[in-house]
Amino acid sequence: MPSLSLKKSYSVAHTIQQFYTGGPIAVSPDGAFLACSCGDDIKIVDTSTAAIRGTLEGHLATAIEFGPDGRKFFSGGHRTIRVWDLETGKCEREWKGHNGPVMAMSCHPSLGLLTTAGSDRTVLVWNVDGLFCTHSFSGHKGVVTCLMFHPDPERFLLFSGSEDTTVRVWDLKKAKYEEKNDKKKYDKKKNNVVLEKHLSAVTSLALSEDGRILLTAGRDKVVNLWDPYVEENHWRKTILTYEVLEAVCVLHSGTTLHSCVSSDKGGMNKTTSEEVYFLTVGERGIIRIWNSKSAVCMFEQKTSDVAFSSEDDDLRRGFVSASMLPADQGLLCVTVDQQILFFTPRKESEEDFNLNLSKRLLGNNEEVSDMKFLDEDEKFLAVATNLEQVRVYDLSSMSCSYILAGHSQIVLCLDTLTQSDGSTLIVTGSKDTTVRVWDSVSTHCVGIGKAHQEAVGAVAFSKKKGKFFVSGSRDRTLKVWSIEGISLDSQVVKKLETKALVLAHDKDINSLAVAPNDAYVCSGSQDRTACVWRLPELVLVVKLVGHKRGIWSVEFSRFDFCVITASADKTIRLWSIADGSCLKTFEGHTASVLRASFISRGTQFVSCGADGLLKLWTVKTNECIATYDQHEDKVWALAIGQKTEMLATGGSDARINLWHDNTAAEKEEAFQKKEENILKVQELENAVLDADYTKAIKIAFELRRPQKLLELLSEIHRKKEAEDLLRDFLAALSKEELRQLLEYVREWNTTKLCLVAQFVLKQIFSFFSPTEIVEVKGIGEILEGLKSHTVRLWNKFVRLEENTNLLGYTLAGMSMLEPDVDDRDAKRPRREIAC
Repeated sequence: MPSLSLKKSYSVAHTIQQFYTGGPIAVSPDGAFLACSCGDDIKIVDTSTAAIRGTLEGHLATAIEFGPDGRKFFSGGHRTIRVWDLETGKCEREWKGHNGPVMAMSCHPSLGLLTTAGSDRTVLVWNVDGLFCTHSFSGHKGVVTCLMFHPDPERFLLFSGSEDTTVRVWDLKKAKYEEKNDKKKYDKKKNNVVLEKHLSAVTSLALSEDGRILLTAGRDKVVNLWDPYVEENHWRKTILTYEVLEAVCVLHSGTTLHSCVSSDKGGMNKTTSEEVYFLTVGERGIIRIWNSKSAVCMFEQKTSDVAFSSEDDDLRRGFVSASMLPADQGLLCVTVDQQILFFTPRKESEEDFNLNLSKRLLGNNEEVSDMKFLDEDEKFLAVATNLEQVRVYDLSSMSCSYILAGHSQIVLCLDTLTQSDGSTLIVTGSKDTTVRVWDSVSTHCVGIGKAHQEAVGAVAFSKKKGKFFVSGSRDRTLKVWSIEGISLDSQVVKKLETKALVLAHDKDINSLAVAPNDAYVCSGSQDRTACVWRLPELVLVVKLVGHKRGIWSVEFSRFDFCVITASADKTIRLWSIADGSCLKTFEGHTASVLRASFISRGTQFVSCGADGLLKLWTVKTNECIATYDQHEDKVWALAIGQKTEMLATGGSDARINLWHDNTAAEKEEAFQKKEENILKVQELENAVLDADYTKAIKIAFELRRPQKLLELLSEIHRKKEAEDLLRDFLAALSKEELRQLLEYVREWNTTKLCLVAQFVLKQIFSFFSPTEIVEVKGIGEILEGLKSHTVRLWNKFVRLEENTNLLGYTLAGMSMLEPDVDDRDAKRPRREIAC
């Protein structure tokens, strides 16, 4: 067996964090990234990696939109509209646009116009370049919910839908002409067409590919087709969808999805106004594609894990928006619970196709309560959040691979098991008092157990044989469940049976752990005790008493006959199973310790707690060798990879951090840095011997050797070329390096070294402008220190000069000093005075 090397350092390799909390969402013109509303900020998210590219801070956005070129970005909030530069992430301009929140906005693809609609029932059109209002339209009697420009620049039309059930078509060109030339004859009715057919709020607008037919969808469960260009009888057709609709999208010719449903299999012929293919999404959580000519549904999604269930009306289901991605990249749909789904069509036969869920981004995990790695390669992570679902992440793409849906209330705990045949099972416990067993391949529930009377707070699989699991509940009981006979191929959910049960504790059971040999199970409870039970009969072996508050976590060591526990009393304890004695106590957390797990063959462990910290400990020395602060709130969940010993942490801040051991990398980096320092020191000595003071000063500063730097500056500051040498050095300094040099000068500014310090300070103030100096981080504190010492030294020199003058005067008065004689007086002949 290779020698054991202790871990000394971990670093965050990947982070899954909150980027969408509901509200508006926009897709960039090239489909490469999304803009999502997240609290008071706007997150720019990469669609391929789910990484956050940037954050636009300080604007609670109610409407957002990308500029046509993708460089500018517009957001609307309460009364105000902002223009952002995406490269810098800074707001370029802000102005008041409405008398209430901005509810919708849209950009014209080629005319440089932005339109906004507010809760004040008005529609405004703005010039993007000049940022001035060109049109102001009023007429809606309710909040305007959606806006759309006609893409043809020759038509100058704007469409708006409202909660007043109407759709209005505004003629920008006609309104502009009449307002400018004849204000007295200006009539609002001539500049807009009112389309009235909906019975509820209009939620979405779309145009046919030739621009002749307008499609409108609403919460009255219908899609209406209109011809807005005729003088009368604009309505053409109503298609019943029997679903509250949130979005309608037209399928353009040449796209893969259009070719799958159209009679033109090549998909290159433009659809006419007589036959338009469009899709709808809404409360049912399924995608349907329609033909406008026959008014029939051409395609309906077969399965969807966001489908609406009438039995569980309180669950959050369904879509809130949808849009076609550019460059035939597929379809994007947004769900009520902040999931962003990417669909691409997939041919299953000549006549049949399906929409394949190619990617799932989760905008908000809410509070993470538990997590475990999946499979032998540990490439997947199962996460239980403050939802009734379990989310399984693919760690290679950092996107959600699939969701396990079936519980009716929040999932509190989970565990995973990799069987001998390579299949992986997941067991979950929920507030709905049930336990469920899932197959990770089919993502179906294969077993359900209903025996607990209250919420199930802890579950643990068998470690050796994989034939059972144990559950603990708020009803204070432990139950052993058999999973023998479960068929992964069957569609029937097996009813699980208990093999043993026991009333284990006086309060809630928070944590369970099964021993590596399947002989014991340990339970931790709010009653401040942990108990070790013999399996499968659940006979008490030993009771571990010593914690002063409830126990949140228990775990067996795989290499020693001991158990580790983590408690709300801020301590971690190591116990002997043989006699129940406490072997060691570890203190260091400032709040409740929520999780503790062994690593490095039981010689080390990691812990996390309510203080938001992750700590790395060595068992032998009781020493905490590293502390990491990468969470902003309680860390409830901790997962350890058995193969890679990779860590995953999650908590109340909705953030999941993946940690990699970088002990070897840091050791190699330290070795390389040491070698570089040796070479630098030699180079410094050579520069001093060659009297190359500019190079020597630069190297001494890079090595952070203030004493050597002081020696070099002391040697040159009286030389004539000193100013030029120092200016060459100052020219290469960054803002951070300038701050470091000023800190050195502050330390040197003493009675003994003040001449060098003041010389360097004078050169700094001469070389850098006041603006550049003010930009240095922490400059106020540094200058305050320099000022106090400099004033003290100046006063000392003034007193010294005064004392020197007084001494000279005194000595001269005592005729002990010869008076100074002017040269002219010395040459002038003396006059003799006659007596």
